[in-house]
Amino acid sequence: MKTAKKRQNQTRDQLLEAACLVFAEKGYRDATIADICRQAGANIAAVNYHFHDKETIYAEAWRVGFHRSLKAHPADSGVPAGAPPEQRFRGRILALIQRFADPASHELEMIHKEMANPTGLLAEVGRECIRPIRQGLEAIVRELLGPGAGNQQVLLCLVSIRAQCFDRIVRQRRRDTFTKAGTKNGVEAARIPIEQIADHVTRFSLAGIRDVRRQIESGTIDEPE
Repeated sequence: MKTAKKRQNQTRDQLLEAACLVFAEKGYRDATIADICRQAGANIAAVNYHFHDKETIYAEAWRVGFHRSLKAHPADSGVPAGAPPEQRFRGRILALIQRFADPASHELEMIHKEMANPTGLLAEVGRECIRPIRQGLEAIVRELLGPGAGNQQVLLCLVSIRAQCFDRIVRQRRRDTFTKAGTKNGVEAARIPIEQIADHVTRFSLAGIRDVRRQIESGTIDEPE
């Protein structure tokens, strides 16, 4: 009985691993259950047994990819909770960029395909998984901005920070695209070591946050009504 259960679990894991790869490559609409089964070496009956439908395996594959990426690159980069906020902030930045740059982060490719051709099927699982990470970064930014910071000021800082981190993967994709086409594109920023990028984004962002805090404390910037 235990052996049968173990085989079932192995088949389920193989299907999810295959689904991560197939959905990352093709996106939801172009991927098929047959593609996933071929990749996993399983039959369609196994998909029906474990997941019932394509929508469910899509969401579960994204969840698996997300947690694998988070295990490889913990959201706090291992920086202790009692460390100064600047160090905790840098840890969060480093983790974001590492996840975005990791070619094994199939959930990011799935999100990229989802944005290009939306289905809405990842909305709920995405909110569930990403919310704690967003809240962790938001808490540090609020701490750095000080008690006078309003919600919009925090939000604007978060938008700026995430945009800098996301730029790394955009440049990497551009470089890969041009490389495959045999074209030199000169996108050298994608070659800069991740640690160096994280240090720069941290310094740049902290300088901006300090300036916003100065304006808040001097009363020259206000939260809109």
